[in-house]
Amino acid sequence: MEDKKNKAVCFGEVLWDIFPGEQKRVGGAPFNVAYHLSRMGVETHMISSVGDDQLGHDLLQKMKNWNISTEHIQINTEYPTSTVIASMDENNDAHYDIVENVAWDFIDTTNADEEILNKADVLVFGTLAARNETSKNTLFHLLELSSYNVFDINLREPYYEISMIKDLLHKADLAKFNKAELRMMLDFLGKTYTNEEDSIHYLQDQFDLQEIIISKGSKGALYADKDDFYLYPTIPVTIKDTVGSGDSFLAGFLSKKLEKGSSVDETMIQAVSLGAFITSQEGACPEYTVEDFNRFKSEYPLSALK
Repeated sequence: MEDKKNKAVCFGEVLWDIFPGEQKRVGGAPFNVAYHLSRMGVETHMISSVGDDQLGHDLLQKMKNWNISTEHIQINTEYPTSTVIASMDENNDAHYDIVENVAWDFIDTTNADEEILNKADVLVFGTLAARNETSKNTLFHLLELSSYNVFDINLREPYYEISMIKDLLHKADLAKFNKAELRMMLDFLGKTYTNEEDSIHYLQDQFDLQEIIISKGSKGALYADKDDFYLYPTIPVTIKDTVGSGDSFLAGFLSKKLEKGSSVDETMIQAVSLGAFITSQEGACPEYTVEDFNRFKSEYPLSALK
């Protein structure tokens, strides 16, 4: 039987982010997670689609240059490769104009995708790729085949429906929210926010969901595994930009969690450290090696908040 150790699949959007006054950058939340998982030494497969156009060919070449498999990227001859116009506000936070009817809106189910899911340890997905019926149906089919489903909520106005988010939460084994998304989710469910612990227990009960991560920006990150809560501080770094910091955090978390014998402490330190490391650099997918990251991690030792 093939070794399943450290094999991840990410599903959803791959695209070019067009930032003001500079070159385009490969992006898409699930792709960012895939990039960092790959950098952390996890065999990672991206299920998505690009157009049969220059942007699509460029994107595939970029993935190959990064040694990320393109085997599960479909080529769509009817719809173009996705581009997103990004703008930065005064807080250095990015806002996106996400064009519809692009290749990743039409990801089909394939035998090869089903096979890789049967061998994978984790499937990572968000809400955006489920905005179109074709990709949504493919995602729900793949969720049934996966042994561990990780839902990175990533709400992008106006591309989500509450009923669909609820359906996805019911399929998730772990869900990751930021503070704003947690509040929004409670509002959707008609639940008054009292405190984080109460909110998390409510979501766990509603969706039979054991694991929840809340990323809290400057206030660190919280991981709940049923009744056990683990809070970690943020690392004080000079922020270059926040694009993709949550994606790198999740990749750090999963890369360590997939290692046999890893403790929650090791897993959360890896997550917070990788998120901070990427925030201190330009872009969601900067070039770096594991050695670069480990050097950063040793410079900023971290321990849980009591």
